[in-house]
Amino acid sequence: MTTQKNETNGPRSLRGRICLVAGATRGAGRGIAVQLGAAGATVYVTGRTTRERTSEVGRSTETIEETAELVTAAGGEGIAVPTDHLEVAQVRALVDRIDRERGRLDVLVNDVWGGEHLVVAGFGKKIWEVGLADGLRMLELGVKTHLITSAAAVPLLLRHPGGLLIEITDGTQEYNATRYRENVFYDLAKNAPIRMAFGLGKELAEAGGTAVALTPGWLRSEQMLDHFGVTEENWRDAAEKLPDFAVAESPVYVGRAVAALAADPDRARWNGRSLSSGQMAREYGFSDADGSRPDAWGFIIAKETDEAASVDDYR
Repeated sequence: MTTQKNETNGPRSLRGRICLVAGATRGAGRGIAVQLGAAGATVYVTGRTTRERTSEVGRSTETIEETAELVTAAGGEGIAVPTDHLEVAQVRALVDRIDRERGRLDVLVNDVWGGEHLVVAGFGKKIWEVGLADGLRMLELGVKTHLITSAAAVPLLLRHPGGLLIEITDGTQEYNATRYRENVFYDLAKNAPIRMAFGLGKELAEAGGTAVALTPGWLRSEQMLDHFGVTEENWRDAAEKLPDFAVAESPVYVGRAVAALAADPDRARWNGRSLSSGQMAREYGFSDADGSRPDAWGFIIAKETDEAASVDDYR
């Protein structure tokens, strides 16, 4: 087994690779797209919020055009394609465009979500207390979009051996298997990608492809920073009010996890598995933007049985 331990994979390690990050407007998707660009990849970035139109998430300040520009500035080539991944025709048109322009797809990242506002409204509620329309919308955004995108894009992904499909979710299989996540709709929405990666791993392996589920830890997304009233520059101020927030990670971290997986010639050893950014950091030797190496899921699990567990031991 070949294990990469270098801090970075080099600025050109993914030069010539064609990637699609579905759901790259903000958060993990943007971080992933930019880090793929930093490794030299061409990255198609999709989402519903553009400089002309804002999605139901209601955050007009983050757009796919901006993400594409950040990818290019990082050293890759960013291409923004407005796409609603619930619309089959739009997704097929996206894949046809990638095929027409590049003739291949090497990495597919399914990061479509955009349901945070629905989770907040249904936090801790029973199935009969959550608005049914809101609950079903969570499943559309977090599950149906991923299925549509994979069905349309996997044939192109498998045209050349070694295609990599990454399902982004919230929580590892180990954690989610024995814990109930907020409400039944959110629980299903975030467990489904883990199972999808397992099943698609079986299907892709026959053609030399790899599928994995990957979760960030406590992500300092734009929305999370706004929630705490901090920025990426002073985010540690939030830990003064909520000490556990000190284990949070930036989107750069999960982005580097994806770039490391994409550059690993032995990535098939992960096929079908559930992975975390902290686990991948230990495996591949990369760090977060501030040089730390947080393990949020390790800390969260430890804190359940040991109230004295220290963030310092998991960063």
